[in-house]
Amino acid sequence: MRQIDPDFLALPLRRLADAALQRARDLGAEHADFRLERVRGETLSLFDARLEGASDADDLGYAVRVIRDGTWGFAAGIELTPEAAAAVAEQAVEVAKVAAAVNREPVELAPEPVHAGVTWVSPYDVDPFTVALKDKVDLMGDWSAGLLKDPRVDHVSASLMQVKEQKFYADTAGTDATQQRVRTHPVLTVMRAADGRFDDMRTLAPPSGRGYEYLSGTGWDFPAELATLPELLEEKLKAPSVEAGAYDLVVHPSNLWLTIHESIGHATELDRALGYEAAYAGTSFATFDKLGTLAYGSPIMNVTGDRTAEHGLASIGYDDEGVATRQFDIIRQGTLVGYQLDRRMALLKGLGPSNGCGYADSPGHVAIQRMANVSLQPAIDGPSTDELISRVERGLYVMGDKSWSIDMQRYNFQFTGQRFYRIQDGRLTGQVRDVAYQATTTEFWRSMEAVGGPGTYVLGGAFNCGKGQPGQVAPVSHGCPSALFRGVKILNTVQEGGK
Repeated sequence: MRQIDPDFLALPLRRLADAALQRARDLGAEHADFRLERVRGETLSLFDARLEGASDADDLGYAVRVIRDGTWGFAAGIELTPEAAAAVAEQAVEVAKVAAAVNREPVELAPEPVHAGVTWVSPYDVDPFTVALKDKVDLMGDWSAGLLKDPRVDHVSASLMQVKEQKFYADTAGTDATQQRVRTHPVLTVMRAADGRFDDMRTLAPPSGRGYEYLSGTGWDFPAELATLPELLEEKLKAPSVEAGAYDLVVHPSNLWLTIHESIGHATELDRALGYEAAYAGTSFATFDKLGTLAYGSPIMNVTGDRTAEHGLASIGYDDEGVATRQFDIIRQGTLVGYQLDRRMALLKGLGPSNGCGYADSPGHVAIQRMANVSLQPAIDGPSTDELISRVERGLYVMGDKSWSIDMQRYNFQFTGQRFYRIQDGRLTGQVRDVAYQATTTEFWRSMEAVGGPGTYVLGGAFNCGKGQPGQVAPVSHGCPSALFRGVKILNTVQEGGK
């Protein structure tokens, strides 16, 4: 287990928190919490093995959130002195006093045990910010140059995103937690124009809560995947256009994670289901009155939220409200049985304690309810992907995510992919192109006939899930096995575009 960086621990974390929390108490706050964080991000982009851009951002500051007279107050600062922290607390209380005049819904928080003096560090081997920029550029450039040597590749784009997030949280109940985590996301895409067509093929390697070791073979074999891209792209360019109609689908985790994110992850955030996101991000068809009764999917469908999954992008020891994180059920045997909760939403609907979904993406933003690692569970003795394919007479095998669309209630959707293979009599018979699958959330998940075993399970995800006003982004992972769906509507995207 790695240790929290000494330079972060050397900051006056406790002194600033004590000053802010005591000032909030003195001004009559029923609750106050203090969060100091440092978020460092680095992004590289290359085109045809040449560096096009590099950015290195370092955000350091702190926030004070209070409840006074049943009303939220919030303020943030950057001056690292006790006097400045106390002044920020005063501002937060003043915000609450002003807002109380229009507040019609008193704020209360679900109880949480005190977690005093706790620490948590994500599992990684190599801190990406200890690796020289030149070494990173050279590696991504070498990979790109190798792909460019293949005559089936015209261009290569490459990017590498890395983040280190450090947080200190303390509240008036007595909890204080110090945490550190890293995440990494390399992407390479090959492109070619041939015979009047242009297309691309991207790596399927997901973003991961790992360090720089991810690029050297821990968790993914990048050289092996890169070696396949030129041939896959050539086959895609030569592939026939799909015939629209109903098909059975075997969906690989590299595609299915995004469908989970959009049709389950967002739909089962309780604040959204209750209408708190309606002005910006929409609502949810999975309304609170359906809890315990909605047949979300087939009986083999079991979905959990989990902020403790190893290498998960949303994994953390304690959330930004001081809640110890855990795994929890969202869908059990096809039925909606739970929601993602922060402390306010949990108490508001009498659902017990929070399941640790409070998060803020920077010291300048207030913590709001955000998505856990929402994952479809595999069958303990489930089939392999090949076995799932063998059960299909006429269908498609879907790999990799690409474009997508879903309505504001997370109900009507369509998704495309990186590549689609025709399945005929239980065998793959080559790629087809111009494919999108379309369904409603419940008809899609109710059509799921089988899920693969643990050997098919992959943890996918994204760095940039958006939510909130002002907007925030959060990293989140979604694990799933390969899965078989029957009778799904397939569109020909060229025909749908009127071409």
